[in-house]
Amino acid sequence: MQLHTQRQMPTALNLLQRVRGLIEIEFLVKESEVLTGCAGRVFVISGADQLAYRVHWHPAIVEVERLDADGTVLDTQHLLPSDFATHSVVEALMTGQLYTEPVRTTH
Repeated sequence: MQLHTQRQMPTALNLLQRVRGLIEIEFLVKESEVLTGCAGRVFVISGADQLAYRVHWHPAIVEVERLDADGTVLDTQHLLPSDFATHSVVEALMTGQLYTEPVRTTH
């Protein structure tokens, strides 16, 4: 299961790594883009719903896509970095509930 594809979503949090800091989100997005060639990275908020978001990091804005269980984009927000700091993705990070799948490459 690879989160960087648009259609595959996580089913178990034990397959995911916990995100530990706001700066780490930017690093993880860029890491995924470099290693996979796919834009953005999917993050999951733990809980009954396991809400999924794809985050794209741009120099001036952060693009956040809310995804359904199939990976289809339900909503897109373009936020200034200061506004992203109050988004539910960051709120989940602050409570230890934000996860992402480790990047897997096929070499």
